[in-house]
Amino acid sequence: MCCPLRLLPGPSQAEQRTLIGWQLRLSRKLERVPGRRPQAFRWTLRLHKLVKLRRLVVWAQAFFFISAPELPILVIVLGDSLLALALILLYQLLLNFINLRHFNMVGTPELRDLPPPPLPKRSFDVAIIGAGIVGNALAVALGNQGRSVLLLERDLSEPNRIVGELLQPGGVRALAQLGLQDCMDEIDSVPNYGYQVRYHNKPVQIPYAREENGKRPEGRCFHHGRFIQRLRAAAKAAPNVTIVEATVSKDLIRNAGHVVGVRCTPRGTKDEICYFASLTVAADGCKSNLRADAISRTPEVKSHFFGLELIDAKMPLKNHGIVILCNRAPVLVYQIGTHETRALVDIRGKPPSQADGSLKAYMLGAVLPTMPEELQPSFRKAIEDSKSIRSMPNQWLPPTANRTPGLMLLGDAMNMRHPLTGGGMTVAFNDVVLLRDLLEGVSDLSDTDLVLEKMEEFHWRRRNLTSVINILAQALYALFAADDPNLKVLQRGCFNYFQRGGICIDHPVGLLSGVLRKPLVLYTHFFAVAFYSIWIMFKTSSPLLWPMCIFRSFAVFYTACVVILPYIATEQQS
Repeated sequence: MCCPLRLLPGPSQAEQRTLIGWQLRLSRKLERVPGRRPQAFRWTLRLHKLVKLRRLVVWAQAFFFISAPELPILVIVLGDSLLALALILLYQLLLNFINLRHFNMVGTPELRDLPPPPLPKRSFDVAIIGAGIVGNALAVALGNQGRSVLLLERDLSEPNRIVGELLQPGGVRALAQLGLQDCMDEIDSVPNYGYQVRYHNKPVQIPYAREENGKRPEGRCFHHGRFIQRLRAAAKAAPNVTIVEATVSKDLIRNAGHVVGVRCTPRGTKDEICYFASLTVAADGCKSNLRADAISRTPEVKSHFFGLELIDAKMPLKNHGIVILCNRAPVLVYQIGTHETRALVDIRGKPPSQADGSLKAYMLGAVLPTMPEELQPSFRKAIEDSKSIRSMPNQWLPPTANRTPGLMLLGDAMNMRHPLTGGGMTVAFNDVVLLRDLLEGVSDLSDTDLVLEKMEEFHWRRRNLTSVINILAQALYALFAADDPNLKVLQRGCFNYFQRGGICIDHPVGLLSGVLRKPLVLYTHFFAVAFYSIWIMFKTSSPLLWPMCIFRSFAVFYTACVVILPYIATEQQS
């Protein structure tokens, strides 16, 4: 049996947003009321004075609040009318008299027929979609602020990925600021102190620059899945955090353009349920289902990483990542455990087929000879033992300011860069630290205007770090995967620049590690590499060819500008 409540012409968008805030606050207060009896009718009357308007009509955002989990929620918001109040009281007496159990949910069209959530907790301050790097860290940070947090994840089993396994020193520091540094323990993680770049088997060591205390900062390498499970355990143990294993629908709950909650299907069931939140954070990764509703940009796939796990490999330089440059795209090697080493082979364009064995043939014929001699036996064995070599696309997605009321994109859902430099998790953890600090002064997240102001501030304040890592990742990949003569000149010049040592390696690796956050330093060193590459070109050419080198130097410099300037311009946009 149903008894619909029809609404007269309603309020403006600003008034509707105010009602949404009331609804969320009132529902949270009702949940704290002790001694509620099952199936007992609970209702709350909230008088709303319409400024400069004298009308005796009832306009409402209506839900019936009932403690039984299978029934809807009703909060009645009335106009300033004694007659309306009397009618509603009479209406309530009739409902109690006939013991009516089921109602149609009424209100705006977006809020009708919403299925009820199964948990006693109906509404939260924050709903986070995705229990990955960003989702878990943000849940802990906001839960420690005293906010009620709902963390939704499609699959809580241990993930198995081939990236997200190297955390730069800047990310380690951010993790410590969040109180989550223990998550790197007990997972067989390996310290990392820098890189070795090999250009046609000529090595140059690039250690992390020493700090003021004389010590070198430390990064960490680990199995991605083990690290994620430790973060999830921390989120589960954090105060005010509720974790639900469910698949979130693309169709978020909206009212007047404002995101007020999510629809999801718990694992093992087919019933869709809903949760309400003042702020919904989409941190569902590179394949985000919610990105298209919030931003117009789409990720660009630059290449693919094919990952191999080498067992008991002998590293050319212990506790350092190895970057191998040759006539093809680069190869990245780093140790992720006591016995395991990750090798990532970058392939541009359409990769060879695995079905007919072309990929393995490419690995053995083209990639294996470029590997250091120490790594070749374990690399060959990993290829031969692999039934299928796992891969993932390397994508580029510039950051976009969050301007959807009630919704925020974070992590790879909002911003991605090439993983060659291992900067993704460093950006993620530093974003969480900044967002935590910005929201600390917001007492009520249903204050949409204030939250949107903080999101805008977040977008611009994060640039000192993220623009450096984003631009450096894309520019370095363009040089390391050089596929035309001018880029090869820049590639050789970059390697010779590193061989100079001093600030020629300290500053670049400081930028890469997330410790040095100065975009101007990045631009200075990049163009220094361009001019140094031109000088190397003249130095290694016969004087008879110098007239030709003069013309080519303009082409090389132009290529350098084409590599970096579009990324700089993109980072300045909102």
